[in-house]
Amino acid sequence: MRRIALSGREVAVCDWGRPFDPARPNVLLLHGAGMDHTVWAVQGRALAFHGFNALAPDLPGHGASADLPPATSIEEGAGWISALLDALGISEIVLVGHSMGALLALETAARDPRVAGLALLGAALRMPVHPDLLEAARNDLPRAAALITDWGFAPATALGAQPVPGGWMPGAAIALLLGSRPGVLATDLAACDAYRRGEEAARAIGAPALVLSGAGDRMTPARAGAELARTLPRGHFRSLPGAGHMLMIERPREVLAVLREFLARKEERPAGAA
Repeated sequence: MRRIALSGREVAVCDWGRPFDPARPNVLLLHGAGMDHTVWAVQGRALAFHGFNALAPDLPGHGASADLPPATSIEEGAGWISALLDALGISEIVLVGHSMGALLALETAARDPRVAGLALLGAALRMPVHPDLLEAARNDLPRAAALITDWGFAPATALGAQPVPGGWMPGAAIALLLGSRPGVLATDLAACDAYRRGEEAARAIGAPALVLSGAGDRMTPARAGAELARTLPRGHFRSLPGAGHMLMIERPREVLAVLREFLARKEERPAGAA
């Protein structure tokens, strides 16, 4: 983990132990609500050891950046990401975001010309959050974690299908959510629920964009991902069979393969289903 000075505070950024190489392309991986950089363990490490400066921050209030106040809106979070790019001295980057991280990537790309591409996982133009989940996040974190994992993973995953023998992905996600700082998950979900600039931001983005949805996503359904891809001027849609909302955890190798293909090509393609 690197510690980056930002506005008089330190933020934790995972670089997988690799020195920064100015000759390599840069990728910033943004986690979702209540999570941290560890959700990108497979994809980040692979990219870092195969030609990229792969960086995954713990967003303010999360993980090893838990002592920082979380952003209260997607717009505020996007401003923070641009400030992080300033602190890192990065002039061009591809953003990869999941769920809330996808909204942050979308908003950042609409306003920051350094974004040369973006990959949005488990994403939609709008991400309304059910009132029951908002209430649970405020007052009953174990219930909120159970709701998120019940709906976030594909049914087969919830029933025990795992890429690693003996693993239990829903349990790991619950532990991660329960370990978050009090109030952070509620703040994250409220920011997602309140965000209304998705369509405006998407239409303003000229960079190539990938939208990757789990075919079994019940939180941001694949049809919503396809709509987002159609709205992005250079958007391309892919659907991953057998995956739910937590697709980079459920199907880590498949997601890595799609990201590698996108990063290798990064050329204009028409929006539409794969």
